[in-house]
Amino acid sequence: MSKFITLEGIDGAGKSTHLGWLASLLRSRGKSVVVTREPGGTRLGEGLRELLLDSDQAMHPETEALLMFAARREHLDKIILPALDRGDWVLSDRFTDASFAYQGGGRGLAMEKLDKLEHWVQGEFQPDLTLYFDVTVELGRQRIDAIKPADRFEAEQDEFFGRVRNAYLERARRFPRRISVIDANQTLEEVKESVEKIILSFC
Repeated sequence: MSKFITLEGIDGAGKSTHLGWLASLLRSRGKSVVVTREPGGTRLGEGLRELLLDSDQAMHPETEALLMFAARREHLDKIILPALDRGDWVLSDRFTDASFAYQGGGRGLAMEKLDKLEHWVQGEFQPDLTLYFDVTVELGRQRIDAIKPADRFEAEQDEFFGRVRNAYLERARRFPRRISVIDANQTLEEVKESVEKIILSFC
């Protein structure tokens, strides 16, 4: 049976680092796996991603949210739902929880507006499992600074990421059966062990 798993966390939490490893783990257990990301996944989505992450591109928070959900609609239609219909497992680096965290918590958009967009774009569809990699803002910042130049989101102030993290934690409290919180302040191997334990019980 197909499953949809999403990975979430503030920038520098390590979710992208674990994506390929997690796909390999699932494949070793006989699963056919599709790996994708948000914003992105489709040709249109990748074009919108370029705009959204461009550090020279200023935009209104509502415009940002609408572009995220536009990319998500295409992502669902072209990648996620067809893969699930085929019986594949889908791993996505971010999904709708990110909109509630970044555009809701970070940018301060009303959650009611995001609720309406969520219902319009995906109806009742939700991930089967969400892995939320929780890390302190300070450690996340250190990891990002050590890797690459900051994009439009990564260049935000620590206060922004504090609000994003709080919004993620609130989502985890609201949906405890779907969202598993992983302490991403641990070493890479310790985080892998935590992820593996969750996934093996989920499979």
